[in-house]
Formats: sequence, C-alpha cells, structure tokens
Amino acid sequence: MPAVPSGPGGRGWLLRLVIAFSFAQGAVSMARPAVSYRALSLGADERAIGVIAGVYALLPLFAAVPLGRRTDHGRCAPLLPVGVVLISGGCALSGTAGSLAAMAAWSGVMGLGHLCFVIGAQSIVARQSAPAEQDRNFGHFTIGASLGQLIGPIAAGALIGADTGRTSAFALVVSAVVGAVSLTSLWRIEHKRPEAAPARGERVPVLGILRTRGVPAGIFISLAVLSATDILTAYLPVVGEHRGIAPATVGLLLSLRAAATIACRLVMTPLIRALGRTVLLTGTCLLGGVLCAGVALPVPVWGLALMLAALGFCLGVGQPLSMTTVVQAAPDGARSTALALRLTGNRLGQVAAPASAGLVAGVAGVAAPFVMLGGLLLLAAGLGARKRPGARKRPGGARSPRGTTTRADRKVTERS
Repeated sequence: MPAVPSGPGGRGWLLRLVIAFSFAQGAVSMARPAVSYRALSLGADERAIGVIAGVYALLPLFAAVPLGRRTDHGRCAPLLPVGVVLISGGCALSGTAGSLAAMAAWSGVMGLGHLCFVIGAQSIVARQSAPAEQDRNFGHFTIGASLGQLIGPIAAGALIGADTGRTSAFALVVSAVVGAVSLTSLWRIEHKRPEAAPARGERVPVLGILRTRGVPAGIFISLAVLSATDILTAYLPVVGEHRGIAPATVGLLLSLRAAATIACRLVMTPLIRALGRTVLLTGTCLLGGVLCAGVALPVPVWGLALMLAALGFCLGVGQPLSMTTVVQAAPDGARSTALALRLTGNRLGQVAAPASAGLVAGVAGVAAPFVMLGGLLLLAAGLGARKRPGARKRPGGARSPRGTTTRADRKVTERS
C-alpha cells in the first residue's frame, strides 16, 4: 500500500475525515446508552442488556478480515458511506423496534457500520500519509473518535427523560440524523493510488500477518487501552455509588477523562519528537497502569479528578500509536487486513474485558477491575518496550517489516 505524501496544505482530506468520524462516532456513542434504556423499557433485564451489547461487538468480528482483504486490493472510500448508512439505519430502526430480538439485530447492524467506517478511514490514513506523518495523522484522526465519545453520551443524557421508552426512541432517531450528517464531509477524501493494487495471488495469510514482529504487540496494546476506557466508563458510576459521589459529578469526571485524551492527541507530534515513540508508548502505558490501579484507592474527589485527567492523557497515546505500529510492521499489501485484525482484537476486548471485570468485581469488590486493568496496561507497556529487529528504512523514515525490501526501496535502487 504505497503512501501518498500529504504535502504542504494538502491535508484537507484529513480534516474532512476527522469531521465525518466525529459525527459517526457521536451517533454511535449517543445511540449505545439509548439502546440500553430502550431495551429496559421493553422489559430487558441485565442479562438481556449484556447480550444486546455483545451482539454489537460480536457480529463485526466475522466481517473484519474480509473487509480488510477487500480494502487491501481496492479503494477504501466506498466503505465510508456504507458504514454511515448502516450506522444511521441501525440507530433509527432500534428506535422503532418492538422486541428485544430486533433491538439486538439492529445493534449488530450499527456495530457492523461502525466497523466498515473505521476500517475504511484507518486504511485511508495509512495509505495517504507519508511514513514520517503517520503518527501525527493517526493522532489527529482519533480526535474525531474522542470528540464523538465526549459529546454523544452528554447528548443522549439530555434527550432521555423520565419516560425512557419514548425519549430513548427519540434519542435513537436523533442519533441516526447525527450519523447521516457525516455524509456531507465524505468528498474528495481518497486520492488516486499511484500504483496498481497488488494482485490477489500475493495475499499474505492471516497467520503470517499475526506472526510478523510488532503486529501482535500493536493489537494487544490497542486492546488494553480500549478495555481500560470501556471499563472505566462502565464501572466508575459503580465506584461513585459506593463512595457517595453524585452521578452528575461522575459524568463530569468521565468528561474530564475524554477531554484529556483530546488534549493528548493535539500535542502528540511534539511529544514524539521530544521522547521518541517507543518511550512515549511504553511510558504512557506504564503510568496509565499505575493510575488505573490508583482509582481503586479511596481518594477524595479532587484527587480522583487529577488521576482521571492524567489517565485520560495516557490513554490518548495508545490507540493512534498502535495503529502506526501495526501499519509499519505489517507486510506490504496486507496493511488494511492488519488494521482489521487490530479492530478484531478491540472487539474481543470489548466482549471479554467487561465479562472478566464483572467476575472480578463479584469476587473482590467494585474497585478490583481497576487493579486488573492496571496489570493489563503494565503488560502492554512491556510489549511496547520491545523493539522490532533491524529493518530497512523506507523513504521518509519508516521501516520495512522484518528487513524486507519494499517496492519503494526497489525504485530508489533502480534510480541510483
């Protein structure tokens, strides 16, 4: 997948992609709590809510690798409007569903749409960013997700009132409209590819991608960071209930975490220049693990606020840098598939981490999941510290995985 350098003033496509991702992620972040309230109004219990949430994460698992394969051998942009249509359709139809089975089905459609959008968008960033720009561009791209995660739940909370059945249905219809707005930014995002796509016979097996040094580490780091974010969102209200912290305060604490993540991604480029990506990734995972475990301590609210702000900043590093890690480690012609495998790991984490946290909390108390997450992030820090073996440098400073020679390397050799 040859990269297309952005060039001076040539990053308008990235800004439009960030705007589109903000609306798409905002729609999903707004719809997911609304789906839970809607299901409760239809008579769902905690187990049914868990099943509906699980379908959102599980259904896309079967589509991730085929979508990645398709993107490796073709254009990325068509996946974006398809994803938006599926997200908006899943939101709107969830609002009109009359049974829990229908709710689960449309939740799965929404998850599939989100997966389509993210695979297409991440592949565009990887393909159109010069190697030296990938960390910065992935960091800016993930700001769109952070903005959606910040605004979506607040908007859902403002719309859902005492009559949860009616107001949650309305919130889902509104989220469908929010998702559809992203279509207005999906123009001239993908450049023409400078070289023909690799032949289908050159496909790298999935196991071959997973065995490439650096890919498993990138997948695990992404899984650990996303699991920490998800469980923090799910269990901080429970911790607040046990410590007598008002729900409004808990909401502000979670918003503070999301705002710190956005701030981190805005200053990621100078941080990488100052520290280096390996030190930055390892250090933030290490500090994040300590802070996650610290949430289990009975600290005052102001201390919890400081810890969550620092934790949000640390968690902001893992996702964009894990994308770059996977893209630069993956074999040529398999980068979209590698990104899809990373997303598959994220989905597995979204299913397994809450289940594990629930078991741990049931045995050792509500603060125990944060200690578990601390250990997970410390393990991610250890993986982040491992350097890939010496590889040939590509033009622009990136490296070819496992010392292989890329098409770009061969062109430079031929010209010389």
